[in-house]
Amino acid sequence: MRLKERVAIVFGAGSAGAGWGNGKAAAVAYAREGARVVAVDLSKAAAEETAEIIKREGNAALAVTADTTDLKAVEAAVAAAIDAFGQIDILHNNVGVVVHGGPDQLDEADFLRNMDVNVGSLFRTAKVVLPHFMAQRHGVIINISSLAAIRFIGYPYFAYYTAKAAVNQATVALALQYASHNIRANCIMPGLIDTPLIYNQIASQYGSAAEMVAARARAVPLGRMGTAWDVANAAVFLASDDAGFITGVCLPVDGGHSCAVPRPE
Repeated sequence: MRLKERVAIVFGAGSAGAGWGNGKAAAVAYAREGARVVAVDLSKAAAEETAEIIKREGNAALAVTADTTDLKAVEAAVAAAIDAFGQIDILHNNVGVVVHGGPDQLDEADFLRNMDVNVGSLFRTAKVVLPHFMAQRHGVIINISSLAAIRFIGYPYFAYYTAKAAVNQATVALALQYASHNIRANCIMPGLIDTPLIYNQIASQYGSAAEMVAARARAVPLGRMGTAWDVANAAVFLASDDAGFITGVCLPVDGGHSCAVPRPE
């Protein structure tokens, strides 16, 4: 029960389909460690599904619908969390979007939307939650970045690479600027993770879903893709007192992928 008596607000707490996405698993993992959880998602059904799982396990949860590209919606979500539980101790940012194509293929509007969702969302949630953290003299921020922030991972994701690199440095800026307020900020860089999202967004780039799974597993030194629980377990650690002297870190959760250079064939 490493997070007992704490409140976590998870933005992007739903899943892109049946199964476990990173945000959904993190919300449930926080609850299993004793936290009361505010599950926020653009999809009402997704937020409610996550909250219901937590409640069925005997833990406290609140489902909230919010669009993180809308500051007023973020303010309302945070107000609902404070109203329900009286505080926020953990801010978890899992909202993201992938836009395909290079600069010669992308519409400017698509590029700007990508930046607004992936980076603007982090700005808005931090803007609203930080005053609460500073007033109570503690708080933890967990941002979900990607291995794509520091490596080219083989997909045509120019806008996504750009945005996730910004998430990494934004995390460092938050960690250092607010360290004197006893606020920690870290980010997790998932590598190749087996979540519902990849079947919606990536499988079409392969001959079949099975071919995608096999190819992604071969690319990882440990020989398999990670799961949403691998990411969630890292988030619980970083949010807990076990990581009390860790801040400003961008942690790969990638089965060694970021350390590997493929052997020339």
